Amino acid sequence: MHRTYKGTVVACYIGYFVQAIINNLSPILFIVYRARLGVSLQAVNSLILINFLSQTAVDALSVKIVDRIGYKKILLASHICACLGLVLLGVLPQSGCPPFFALALSTVVSALGSGMIEVTISPLVDAIPSDRKEAGMSLLHSFYCWGQTAVVALSTLFLRVAGESNWFILPLIWALVPLFNTLNFSTLPFPTTLREEEKIPLKKLLSSKGFLIAMLLMLCAGASELAMSQWSSYFAETGLGVEKYVGDLLGPCLFAVFMGAGRLLYGIFGEKLPLKKALYFCAALCFACYLTASLSKNPLLTLFACALTGFSISLFWPGTLSLTARLYPNGGAAMFGVLAILGDVGCTVGPCMIGLVTSAAQTAQPSLSDGAALKHSLGFGTLFPILIVIGLLILPNLQKKQKDG
Repeated sequence: MHRTYKGTVVACYIGYFVQAIINNLSPILFIVYRARLGVSLQAVNSLILINFLSQTAVDALSVKIVDRIGYKKILLASHICACLGLVLLGVLPQSGCPPFFALALSTVVSALGSGMIEVTISPLVDAIPSDRKEAGMSLLHSFYCWGQTAVVALSTLFLRVAGESNWFILPLIWALVPLFNTLNFSTLPFPTTLREEEKIPLKKLLSSKGFLIAMLLMLCAGASELAMSQWSSYFAETGLGVEKYVGDLLGPCLFAVFMGAGRLLYGIFGEKLPLKKALYFCAALCFACYLTASLSKNPLLTLFACALTGFSISLFWPGTLSLTARLYPNGGAAMFGVLAILGDVGCTVGPCMIGLVTSAAQTAQPSLSDGAALKHSLGFGTLFPILIVIGLLILPNLQKKQKDG
């Protein structure tokens, strides 16, 4: 089984699980960083920025080299970096290193792995022969959600049972997953990348209005997802007054379950529902969720809105990839790499914008608590689904012009 493309696809599923570990373990530990290591809220916010800027830099470097050196070498390197970064996160803060330096270095190393995973796995799966490309892409990305669910739930359980003082053991345990998948990928077959003469030149892609709209959609997809998922745990504890383990389970964990459910449902029933109509529905729901989280005075309704945001954004990322791959079937790995860059830029912009607005609100009104300031800031998240709707409205006209031309 593991010598066939089916085994390769399964390994890609695990690859997105690895990416979920890298992106979601640290936010679960934000409170621990502040309480145990004395890291400030501004420093915590900068870790989010460091993570996704590092991923974006790797995406940019990978755009030109993936098609040249092939998927396998990139994926093996990505999993080695992911494993090493998690090991450093568990070891360095306990070794006497300055806390922020230790956290920042481990974040950069693991982010290198996450960036290479992001830029490689989607085009790899798209290159494997299949007659259900859009549904398959949605199903692939659902495994990021199941990884996020597992990381949040199991890490929260570990901290509850073992105590926050033993937090550093968690990254060492999770490092076993990328270690396993490194060995897994080393034995599997890979499809060949497109030859240079078969690909649409990157310069031509970047001059296409349709592709520019796709880039905007990817930016908003990343921003709308991470603005909520990165801050929901901290918001639940500081803004809604619930215990950490309850906030983690009802915030980012339930968020991931809803996101995975949305992608899984489209992966199963996607052939019966046009992708664009599904994206319009998701954008409307996303707008409603951010608005409710910001304005509702009912803690349970607020928590539910935070979690339901996961379902609302579930198709933004894989849906944009599928729309773009349909519009530019010979875009190659470079096309997916550029989209990954914009997605990662969004993943940086979204949570950092919320963090900056929160800090500005507290500067203007020093008596405002972290939670109260963060609650008001979530209202700015409604900007992203609005931009997605605008982009989708423009895209059909661009597609028609392209066909007419």
